[in-house]
Amino acid sequence: MNPNLRNFALWAIIILLVLALVTLFQNPGQRTGSSEIPYSQLLVEADQGRISNVVISGQEVTGTFTDGKPFQTYMPNDPDFIRKLTAKGVQITAKPQSSETPWFMAILLNSLPFLLIVGAWFFLSRQMQNGAGRAMGFGKSKAKLLNEAHGRVTFEDVAGVDEAKEDLQEIVEFLKDPQKFQRLGGRIPRGVLLVGSPGTGKTLIARAVAGEANVPFFTISGSDFVEMFVGVGASRVRDMFDQAKKNAPCIIFIDEIDAVGRHRGAGLGGGNDEREQTLNQLLVEMDGFEANEGIIIIAATNRPDVLDPALLRPGRFDRQIVVPAPDVLGREKILKVHVRKVPLAPDVELKTIARGTPGFSGADLMNLVNEAALLAARRGRRLVTMAEFEDAKDKVMMGAERRSLVMTEDEKRLTAYHEAGHALLALNVPATDPVHKATIIPRGRALGMVMQLPERDKLSMSYEQMTSRLTIMMGGRVAEELVFGADKVTSGAASDIEQATRLARMMVTRWGFSSELGTVAYGENQEEVFLGYSVSRQQNISEATAQKIDAEIRRLVEHGYAEATRILTDKKDELENLAQALLEFETLTGEEIRDLLAGKRPVREQPEEPKPQRGSPVPQAGRGRPRPEPDPGLEPQPQT
Repeated sequence: MNPNLRNFALWAIIILLVLALVTLFQNPGQRTGSSEIPYSQLLVEADQGRISNVVISGQEVTGTFTDGKPFQTYMPNDPDFIRKLTAKGVQITAKPQSSETPWFMAILLNSLPFLLIVGAWFFLSRQMQNGAGRAMGFGKSKAKLLNEAHGRVTFEDVAGVDEAKEDLQEIVEFLKDPQKFQRLGGRIPRGVLLVGSPGTGKTLIARAVAGEANVPFFTISGSDFVEMFVGVGASRVRDMFDQAKKNAPCIIFIDEIDAVGRHRGAGLGGGNDEREQTLNQLLVEMDGFEANEGIIIIAATNRPDVLDPALLRPGRFDRQIVVPAPDVLGREKILKVHVRKVPLAPDVELKTIARGTPGFSGADLMNLVNEAALLAARRGRRLVTMAEFEDAKDKVMMGAERRSLVMTEDEKRLTAYHEAGHALLALNVPATDPVHKATIIPRGRALGMVMQLPERDKLSMSYEQMTSRLTIMMGGRVAEELVFGADKVTSGAASDIEQATRLARMMVTRWGFSSELGTVAYGENQEEVFLGYSVSRQQNISEATAQKIDAEIRRLVEHGYAEATRILTDKKDELENLAQALLEFETLTGEEIRDLLAGKRPVREQPEEPKPQRGSPVPQAGRGRPRPEPDPGLEPQPQT
């Protein structure tokens, strides 16, 4: 039944019931407008001759007094009543007894029990049908249909992925004008697989395709197909494609397809488990006996290596589009999209912010803009300035400042020398990024940190840069030993040693920077398992080779340690001056550090905001914080 018609019928029944109740309980005196008098008064009035006429209907008596006022009363079984009225000359009219209830209300009241029985039966039957529908509703698709009411997204809202948009432009043109391609015998790809790291905008691009083509857009997650009951996922796949056929041409977007599209035959259930049946049904629907014309499937994943090969063959996911992290120009375009509704101060330069955020995804940049806006609001400003963007960038990358952390003077002094050692080496090694900032203010889990600015997006690293990085990482430990002695060294260099060991292992086992082991890879590259992160697993190698690997790793790390010791020993006075300046000012910019080493002490009348500089503050070394995340320079992308 139509919901509107059902609601109308319900309100009509409610109104009729209210009228029936009002009519049923209405006072008879209110219905006639006459005053009700006792029967004894009627006899007295009749004896005194003040009654003009009466109307007798059963035992109800109505009439008028000689002065014209109406009355009504109830007459008992009195055979002398008529005689008394006749003796006084009262005009008497007799009528049959009738009900005051209208005919339609009488019908309604008589049929009310029947209507109540029918309504109860109808309600119970609907409840049983709904219960059965819910029981069988496992097989219904959970795909949501999005349209313009949910917010239309176009290619203007997507930036930084120009190559991906060009590949998807064909799909938009096909959905708008299919004959353009069919005239020449062309067939648009049935499926498009978007591959990229989390936060790069895969879902946003899929929505933009639907917005540009102005077609229905079904969205579902890969985990929505799989249930504990075997066959439910396959039923949902069939129902989803049935809905899509009714709305063709349309787009089906499956997010995290690796949840349902993994390699078959790897589970304990053989080929009969729920996930594999769901995948089989998906394969059949994409390219089976029945052609699904006008239905384009767009899927997204960051683990393409675990997908079943049958899912990636031509005819199913014909095209794979890589959605990488944006470059500097892409980051600038993304920032322009996200600052549309943010009032910016004149000093904000999006190009500078873009150069200072290498490796940031679209989601990271959106978070950066949001943090800057929130920070400006907390400071009571009407515009977001460059200072808010710099502070937000530091907060996103390193964590919020922990000025409430109580540190003793000895801990502050040791942290200052530790960070001064890192900063001084960063200014004296052959190849590294310029120093952006050094601070002994605790941030996140670190008690202090030295940040360096990559001047551009790095695609690879040279051997000289790697050895320089090893030297910088050893600077904190060496500075502590030179100033406080070997017995006073703390565990603050734990993250530095961990990073240095990881870098040296990669140099030996992956990049062929060992004359003893040669240009041979000794670790499996599982980089694509989690895009953007590298996981290295040691292959089955001999014990002798493992010993050589350990020896080469130790040699590279100890070479960096020895080089750091040499440089800091020669520049011990500069180390002292830099550490004292950190104790005094707590935070020094790269320009202030260079001026300080040149003999010019920084002078501050009030706390200054960090000056915007080119590049991104990449934490190179920090005291007291374990660094589980990989360093951006440890995994250079292969050049083609």
